[in-house]
Amino acid sequence: MSQATGRKQVVGKVLSNQMAQTLVVQVTRLVRHPMYRKVMKRVKKFKVHVAGEKPRVGDEVRIEETRPISKDKRWRLVEVVRKSTEVT
Repeated sequence: MSQATGRKQVVGKVLSNQMAQTLVVQVTRLVRHPMYRKVMKRVKKFKVHVAGEKPRVGDEVRIEETRPISKDKRWRLVEVVRKSTEVT
């Protein structure tokens, strides 16, 4: 993981690859509740720009912040961390 650019990078799972040059990636993170101290799961979906070959649904990918590419896309694909084992 290269942090030399100073841009945020996160790892998530591909939910959809139906759009041209766009993926929908779900990022799950654990946060501690400020008052009750319970660990909670928070999920967010990002639209991600992909220029070359698109990963398949279920693949784990690393994405990075970038300049706005469209109305909703502010992230780009860095690498495929792990291929999906699902057979579709």
